Formats: sequence, structure tokens, C-alpha cells
Amino acid sequence: MLPADFSRLGEECAALEKAGVDRIHWDVMDGVFVPNLTIGPDVVRSCRRWVDVPFEAHLMVMDADLLAPLYVEAGCERVLVHQEACRHLHRTLGAIRDLGASPGVVLNPATPAVAIADVLDLVDQVLVMTVNPGFGGQAYLASMETKVAEIAGMIRSTGRPIRLEVDGGIAPGTVGAAVAAGADTLVAGSALFRDPEGLEHAVADLRDHATSARA
Repeated sequence: MLPADFSRLGEECAALEKAGVDRIHWDVMDGVFVPNLTIGPDVVRSCRRWVDVPFEAHLMVMDADLLAPLYVEAGCERVLVHQEACRHLHRTLGAIRDLGASPGVVLNPATPAVAIADVLDLVDQVLVMTVNPGFGGQAYLASMETKVAEIAGMIRSTGRPIRLEVDGGIAPGTVGAAVAAGADTLVAGSALFRDPEGLEHAVADLRDHATSARA
């Protein structure tokens, strides 16, 4: 949602749902873990009534234990936390599950895949950042495809239906390689809101590229 018009976020959510997105991804930044300060839980709550599509909160914050309950209460069905920011990652992921939400774990580009090997039994989703977190519109880091492929193998070995998401620089020219590496869930911002043919074209175009890469 970072490239959206923040003066009309409810309408932007409705437009995304109409365009066919599977979920809405909220980039929550605290100005500490990452430089920017973005969306609070009250903003998310105010948008919840506009759509039925699921919400996920990507907590780019230093204190996920404090903030996760607020975003679940605001209507987020999934909460993603950074491995790098959680002092007791097992406890944090378990607490999200106890709140009735689906937990996920996020890795920054410099963090190796092995850092989450011991929490795969606790998560429903792994998010690999394909840019450094904190800003929208950054260039896709193709070097992360090796990590995506490694984590895809780790997930297969668990036998659990864990989603593998990528976030950062996802666009028609990059989505195919991300999917070929093993990603099955794609976060896109700029590629959607800046498509001159509109959101519906952007969503369909990205989905077509992803489907072709999996064929």
C-alpha cells in the first residue's frame, strides 16, 4: 500500500479488491527498525470495512510483541515479523498464533536462510525481502533468488503448506525469476499503482507472468 493515495486509502483498498488481488499487504514501519514511519493500526482498522479481501501486516518494527495485537485487532489475519528484530522469535510467533492470527517470518537481504530453520514449524509464511526494507520503489535484488530457492527446499522438507513470499521490486520484468526460484506469493506496490493501464491490467499482467513461470 505504500504507493497508494493515503488521503483515500479505503477507496484504494476497494479498487485493489476489484482488480483481483488476493490480499492487501500493509507495510508497517516504526522509524527505528527502518527509517520511515508509516501506517498505524487505526488506519488499518478504518480500511477494514471497505473490503473482504484478507489483510496482512508486515511489521518492520523493533517491538513486534507490543504492536502485533493491535494489528490483529485492527483486522489483519496474518502478521509477519522480522527475524532480525525479534529477541525471542519463537515466543513472538507463538503469541501471534495465540491471538488467532496466522504468523509469518521475514528475512532481510543480508540474513541467511538458515536463520529461520528452527521456526518453520511455527509459521504459515516466509517472506524473503528482495530489497532492503524501508522504502518503496527500490530495484529488485536478483541475488536473493538463490535464497528463495534454498528456503523453498527447506519448506518442502517440512511437509507443511508454508507460503513463500517475496517483496521488493516485483514487476513484470522480475516476477518470472522470483517464481521460478520458488516464490508462490508476490507483493507488488509500484508495479500496480504506476501501471498506466490501471490496477486491473497490472494485477492480470503480473499474474500472467507468474503463471507462465510456473508452467
